[in-house]
Amino acid sequence: MDVTLHLAQDPEADALLGRSPLAALTGMLLDQQIPMEWAFKGPRTIADRLGAGDLDAHEIAAMDPEAFAALLYEKPAVHRYPGSMAKRVQQLCRYLVEHYDGDAEAVWKDAGSGAELLKRLEDLPGFGRQKAQIFLALLGKQLGVTPAGWREAAGAYGEPGSHRSVADITGPDSLARVRAHKQEMKAAAKAAKTARK
Repeated sequence: MDVTLHLAQDPEADALLGRSPLAALTGMLLDQQIPMEWAFKGPRTIADRLGAGDLDAHEIAAMDPEAFAALLYEKPAVHRYPGSMAKRVQQLCRYLVEHYDGDAEAVWKDAGSGAELLKRLEDLPGFGRQKAQIFLALLGKQLGVTPAGWREAAGAYGEPGSHRSVADITGPDSLARVRAHKQEMKAAAKAAKTARK
């Protein structure tokens, strides 16, 4: 895996995401309740604080939980909720060690179909259906991972030409379009909630 991503809008962080399957998965895991760029910059920040060029699932899984959490708490914090996210990142790494010998790319490398890949992603700690579908769309649209039926398995996120999620961000313009789409969705949900009252 060696592609150019533009999710963090930071050249060094994006370079890591484009070459490191674990960094990409970790960024997706962190992508909740904070701006997308902040989430996808997280893996690079963690790697830097570990004094490493990449993330290593074996190393992170084996770390003392308090010591690992301290890395995420360090200013500037990696996430709005550094303690709970430190636990989630370690859970993800432990799962990868137990099920894929620590190789994040093995999650998708030999998936026979989009449905199988979606199931594998949904089995990851911290990945619900929506997060799994978004990551599946990212794999298909930007990382060349296209098992049969991947677009269908990714649902609306797999649609070509859409601007719904990080799967569609290729630069500042598409980031702005994805952000606008998310704001429209929030406004529609708020309006629907108000209408029900």
